[in-house]
Amino acid sequence: MNPPVATPSPGTPDAVTPRVWLVTGYRAGERSQILALAEALGWPYELKELSYRRSEFRTSLLRGSDLRGIRLDRSSTLEPPWPDLVISAGMRNEPVCRWIRDQNAGRTRIVHLGRPWARPDNFDLIVTTPQYRLAAHPKVLHNVVTLHRLTPQRLAAAGEHWAERFAHLPKPWLAVILGGNSGPYTLGPKNAASIARRVNRLAEAQGYSLLVSTSARTSPAAARAFEDQLSVPYYIHHWRAQDLDNPYFGILALCDAAVVTADSISMLSEACATGKPVYIADLGGYGYAMRPGHAVPRDFRFSAMTYSFMMACGPQRLSRDLRLVHRELVNSGRAVWLDETFNRPPVADCSDLERAVQRVRALFPGML
Repeated sequence: MNPPVATPSPGTPDAVTPRVWLVTGYRAGERSQILALAEALGWPYELKELSYRRSEFRTSLLRGSDLRGIRLDRSSTLEPPWPDLVISAGMRNEPVCRWIRDQNAGRTRIVHLGRPWARPDNFDLIVTTPQYRLAAHPKVLHNVVTLHRLTPQRLAAAGEHWAERFAHLPKPWLAVILGGNSGPYTLGPKNAASIARRVNRLAEAQGYSLLVSTSARTSPAAARAFEDQLSVPYYIHHWRAQDLDNPYFGILALCDAAVVTADSISMLSEACATGKPVYIADLGGYGYAMRPGHAVPRDFRFSAMTYSFMMACGPQRLSRDLRLVHRELVNSGRAVWLDETFNRPPVADCSDLERAVQRVRALFPGML
């Protein structure tokens, strides 16, 4: 049974606009970025959900142009009329996007977000961020932060919806957004408890109450360790799959400042987009300290050790270096490290999404 495949975005049906397919990502952050770009373009689009075979890695690795890596009976229908534009992310989707282009006699434009497996010449545009360390190329757009769906309208609506729910907490409000394990870095009980104690100090010094949200990658043990250490008034939301009443946007809308764990570039990007003070909470890791010279409790995780080894000895294309994004955020004035202070008002810069929209529109001269 195929999942729903069509979700139109606001558009101008009487105008000449490209037909757009979103071959959605298999990670939440990638899906959000794909939708963010599509919504910002304002062109009608169709969502294409794919179900992947266990063997898909082989066809992806060989940079194929076929559908061997997906289960057709469980995926959205891929049939004419073929799209003018495909927006996608993730290695698994690359062969499918190339297959779609082949069916359309090469006329379909492919926009890939994040890090591609194939060479840039296989795409019409790649929108990437520093952690992937892609070389300069005419088809690669280097942004500082990831694309996001945080618009003033969405924030206003979320703030109105959640204001009463948080009204019992004294103001001002400090958002705390917890992520999870990423590469060589681990958000375990030790690290989570340390972050909570540092958040307590900030909250006590500034009079904050806390609006806390975990995420899909936050382990129950880390969430418990964090909450056990809190000594100031707080509200906490524990992430749940398919949760229709998630306060995440409401927290960002209503907070006066935010603390975000450094593992999630997408959550840091969204927090910085609010223009409020953002504090980056660093995680402990192996071999690649987020803040050189700053001691952080380290939770053991075997896969973190192996990832650190891969960063040191393997090809760059197989790993990410999150520290490159942290450096850009701090140097540009968009954020500071937790325990540091803002020496100037935080910078809210929305140019990353605008640049991406302009580059995509340039692929279709003469069209809206």
